[in-house]
Amino acid sequence: MSRTTVREIRRHEVPAWWRDAKLGLFVHWTPASVPAFAPVEAEIGELMARRAPDAMAWSPYAEWYQNSLRWPSSPAARHHAEVHHGRSYYDFGDDWEAGLESWDPDGWADRFAASGARYVVLVAKHHDGYCLWPTKVPNPRRPGWNSHRDVVGELAEAVRARGLAFGLYYSGGLDWTFNEHPIGTFSDLLLAQPRGGYVDYAEAQVRELIDRYRPSVLWNDISWPATASRLARLFGDYYRDVPDGVVNDRFMPWSPLWRIASTAPARWLLDRAAARAAATDAGIVPPRPPMFDVRTPEYTVFAAARAGAWECVRGIDRSFGHNRASSEEHFAPQHELLWSLIDIVAKGGNLLLNVGPRGEDATIAPAQLARLGWLGELTSRCGDALYASRPWVHAAGTSAGCEVRYTARDQSVFCFVRPAEGSAPAEAVTLREVRPGPRTSAATTDGSPLRCEPATDGLTVWLDSPATRARPGVLTLRGVVAARV
Repeated sequence: MSRTTVREIRRHEVPAWWRDAKLGLFVHWTPASVPAFAPVEAEIGELMARRAPDAMAWSPYAEWYQNSLRWPSSPAARHHAEVHHGRSYYDFGDDWEAGLESWDPDGWADRFAASGARYVVLVAKHHDGYCLWPTKVPNPRRPGWNSHRDVVGELAEAVRARGLAFGLYYSGGLDWTFNEHPIGTFSDLLLAQPRGGYVDYAEAQVRELIDRYRPSVLWNDISWPATASRLARLFGDYYRDVPDGVVNDRFMPWSPLWRIASTAPARWLLDRAAARAAATDAGIVPPRPPMFDVRTPEYTVFAAARAGAWECVRGIDRSFGHNRASSEEHFAPQHELLWSLIDIVAKGGNLLLNVGPRGEDATIAPAQLARLGWLGELTSRCGDALYASRPWVHAAGTSAGCEVRYTARDQSVFCFVRPAEGSAPAEAVTLREVRPGPRTSAATTDGSPLRCEPATDGLTVWLDSPATRARPGVLTLRGVVAARV
């Protein structure tokens, strides 16, 4: 075990492979994907902004099903009584493992690679405590609460065989086999975080995951039960074993100050602040911990380009785990999903988009596969303007009837264009953020020249085919400089 300090960990640099990747896929696949139910009326940011004491009882996250059952008036509790007739949540573990008989990890990996994703992050243990690998670290509260098949190892092998990086999510801050406190608000999160023997248990499991699988991403959730100095040693050992590894910003180390969450005044203040932040951010932005590599806003995107590494994490619908209650209206439409990736990349981030497979048969629902296909079409057509790019001087722009986003790499500036809502397909665009020079040229990403002319307010470029909201246009500019706007 290393003697690494917090100061040393803060000097760690995010590896180039992660910054270049731009698109990753999250996989939430837990026993909760057997009942696969959550209410769909509200997105998570809207729900948390309500300041209701039982807000999370209405969580749109299907993987929070076990917590929702602890609220007798919740939609999940009513659904469970009607459909599952009071079965224990832990019975779903056997159902989930039975579904592995039809699991095809190579088929998954083929789909993931075809989407254009460059890395995959699998949930190895979510808040319900179920482990997707045959762990040798026994759960003292629920022995055998893990897969007997090495799901983590099989998917890691399949994903890496296709040239994708493989990472692991671990719920360090919550484990409902250790603490059954119902979570309704932000302050409840602090009260529900296990202490005692869980501290050693969580660290031992993460060390086991590192030793066995060498994950390229170590993605924790909620918080971390150990102190900052102890966490720094864990990070030091991880970076030694995986020099190009990445850790996210949800390793908030335990502090004695958390005990204030048990007092009523502190709970009121914490919940009020969390609700205000959710309303402002229209999603969840984790508090900044003392050590991390990348920021991870959830169901929200930063307003401007950022120098620091970050990724937007979200589901294809309003949930991460598979939710049978979702209909087409709850899934991201094509134009929104594709432009979201473009917008995030223009601002220097990655999109970590979740896939939530079914629990009963280990398949991915058609609505999710369709969206992976849409991403594959975009990344195969526009990959040169996305992968390994960096933010340009201007991340975003506007043109008459169009929305514009910029990226840059080497001597090229790439421009994405789509018509504004309600506008006709765009055949030409005048870029106000661009000042043409004597050797300015425009081309498609495959090098075919495009007609361009200086304009009084920038540069006008004629597209090779009309841009639509579902199929944004993309062009390559050379010999231009940024205009003042």
